[in-house]
Amino acid sequence: MSRDTLHDLVDRVPEEEFAAARRLLEYLVASPAYRAALLAPPDDEPVTGADVTAIARALDDVGAGKVTSHYEILREFGLR
Repeated sequence: MSRDTLHDLVDRVPEEEFAAARRLLEYLVASPAYRAALLAPPDDEPVTGADVTAIARALDDVGAGKVTSHYEILREFGLR
């Protein structure tokens, strides 16, 4: 099997299946830790009032444009 064969297969994926194809390809190229996280059981901890407040505050910040880009975080930690 070659990359050309895979590219041909991707080109033939129906548009309504793009999301599924993307998830499958992301799974195949992801790290073992990421795959383990995908297969982990769902979090069964209850959502507390403090959680709800923190989530609402975070959504308000995002809505107001108070965000830090991925690049800025990398730079802050000396990774860029």
